Amino acid sequence: MNKMVFLTVFFILPSITVFGQKNGDMDFDFKDFFQKDSTARWLCIYDKIAWWTSDSVMNQSSTEIQRLGGEWFCFQTEDSNWHAAFGKYKDGKFDLVFHYLVDTENKVSRIYEVIDTNLLNTYSRALITAKTKSKIITDSTKIRFNQYIRQNEDNTLTVWILPAFQPDGLAVFGGEFIYKIDRTGNIILEDSSYYQGQFRGIKVNKSKEVWIDYTELEKPTLGGVFFVWYYNRYFAKINLNNKNYVSTIMKILDENSFWVHVKKHK
Repeated sequence: MNKMVFLTVFFILPSITVFGQKNGDMDFDFKDFFQKDSTARWLCIYDKIAWWTSDSVMNQSSTEIQRLGGEWFCFQTEDSNWHAAFGKYKDGKFDLVFHYLVDTENKVSRIYEVIDTNLLNTYSRALITAKTKSKIITDSTKIRFNQYIRQNEDNTLTVWILPAFQPDGLAVFGGEFIYKIDRTGNIILEDSSYYQGQFRGIKVNKSKEVWIDYTELEKPTLGGVFFVWYYNRYFAKINLNNKNYVSTIMKILDENSFWVHVKKHK
């Protein structure tokens, strides 16, 4: 049986992490975890923007909605505002149907400003490239997926394809598709995807504590960290169970949260 021991506490900003360890034997990869934690929290914000704007789209005319394809995405500008573009990539270019702005006060507005053509086309091609790569798995299941995209500092793009919150109330884990794509949107430069061989779902229940099994891996995956952040409010507690550590988010007063990582000792 695994024993979990709290002996030493470390506080690390901007997120607070508490470690349980024995005899100074700490081998947790700080850098890797905080990179994934930062990305996961950004994905949660992106997801929120996507939900707000897609809800607004569904209130528009059916004639416009019929013009939509699967190439829709969000992006943030230097003024901290978010934009969402809905349309369809066809004949070598993106046909923009809806352009939404979400300002810093979280006000959602449909606007008619032109978006840079290169951005629209590149993002669209990158999404198509990523979905084409992942479709051998995603098309073989009835699970719904969400797509996320961000431009990197070197103008390459990263696309994440992650299991969505399912219509039947299931929170799904077990697979994530992550691609770094060149600045044209056509070529995959890195593939950081991970698939356990099957997807597993848990019915959401705010009074239930759940364990997410990734014990075959030493480090949490990005998808695992995202799962904990995204579904934290839908369960009493989520334990991300890796080979040597169990990680979870604990809540304190006024809704602040911090990570706890407990080392397992046999």
